[in-house]
Amino acid sequence: MVSGGGGDGSLLAISDLHVGHSGNREVVEGLRPTAPGDWLLVAGDVGDTVADVEWALGLLARRFDTVVWAPGNHELWTPPADPVDLRGVARYEYLVAMCRRLGVLTPEDPYPVWRGPGGPVLVAPLFLLYDHSWRPDGLDTVEAALAEAYRTGVVCTDEFLLHPDPYPSRSAWCAARVEATARRLADRPPGMPTVLVNHFPLVREPTRVLRYPIFAQWCGTEATADWHRRYDAAVAVYGHLHIPRTTRHDGVRFEEVSVGYPREWRPRGGPPAPRRILPA
Repeated sequence: MVSGGGGDGSLLAISDLHVGHSGNREVVEGLRPTAPGDWLLVAGDVGDTVADVEWALGLLARRFDTVVWAPGNHELWTPPADPVDLRGVARYEYLVAMCRRLGVLTPEDPYPVWRGPGGPVLVAPLFLLYDHSWRPDGLDTVEAALAEAYRTGVVCTDEFLLHPDPYPSRSAWCAARVEATARRLADRPPGMPTVLVNHFPLVREPTRVLRYPIFAQWCGTEATADWHRRYDAAVAVYGHLHIPRTTRHDGVRFEEVSVGYPREWRPRGGPPAPRRILPA
């Protein structure tokens, strides 16, 4: 088990770097620790191609004491122009192997313990996906929710580029990931709080502010609605929504740490810096 952090170091988090956009590549080039011993949690959507993900995580791994990565949906895309044409589980496993070569921790590695200020906490990077269970009222099935999305033209690009092979659907892949991850979290050290790091929010409430509510079906799963309580979360970290903010659910702090696209952060005056997760 990796254990570290101390002195003036902080547990920092960021997500949705989308380094295929030139403005965002400059953002990543400017990311540096605030103090020796800083850890950086990267909650997915680093880039769309394997080369972009490798460039960004490699750069960050050379600068920060420890980098922890949880995949987003964009890393799992198989874009036609990417020389790495792996799909589904094979693509995910390729990315995990790449991260291990870079010294970056993944959801497949032993969960590390942050023992710096605000610790000790178990840092758990999660890979859970979504299952279309966050549907608008009146849409009782996955098929109905997808049909409404196509009717209104609000369809996630995952429908075309994120393949679940060898699972029959992304929902089935999600169910398998949820089951396996729940077993691991249940076996955590007794009494130790957690920092849960997932690309998608663990609870549905953050999606209530989406401009297009139908899009929530690609944003998480009802299966994790109580995980922040069940697994003693001190903080839950997520991205995906591109709405950086702090909220509380059942007294637990949730941090949305997205950078987002340049067209989103430029009107705000600049990209958000990594969010300090601990110390609070």
